[in-house]
Amino acid sequence: MRLETPRLVLREYTEDDAPAVLAYQSDARYLRYYPWEGRTLDDAQRFVQQFIDWQSESPRRRFQLAVLLRESGALVGSCGVRRKPDDDTEADIGFELSPEYWGRGYATEAATAMADFAFRELGVRRLSSWCIAENVASARVLEKLGMSLEGRQAATEHFKGRDWDTLLYGMTRDRWESAVVR
Repeated sequence: MRLETPRLVLREYTEDDAPAVLAYQSDARYLRYYPWEGRTLDDAQRFVQQFIDWQSESPRRRFQLAVLLRESGALVGSCGVRRKPDDDTEADIGFELSPEYWGRGYATEAATAMADFAFRELGVRRLSSWCIAENVASARVLEKLGMSLEGRQAATEHFKGRDWDTLLYGMTRDRWESAVVR
């Protein structure tokens, strides 16, 4: 599977992607909102392998794609949709991006392509997502995508010695299709 946007290519993962994933997942800015203290090449290889394994599911329910810059081919992140285990019409969307490329609209561009795929190709009727409440940049991406804040859950994550609140977001296919800008 491959999706293209004006500045990005989203494609299936390969084993060769692990070093690039490790490079951005080792950045302290990236690690701030994850339970990991650090990452190893083995961690990155396992991370990539799970997405490679998803490629052979039949029927396929989970799609996690590597995000590459169209111009240079550099792998700069990941974006995906996963259908709910008991409902083909609902899925969650997630993304991550190398801190070197934050603030340039790449996460929004990748998530827009993935949401469009979910609604138009997979036929889902609803997309949801969540993020750590303090991760303002991720919340902004979800809002730019057209998702609505549906709630805040207190202390739903616990890592790095503290509790973290999470924000829940959602969007329907009808809302997606009625959006003016696409």
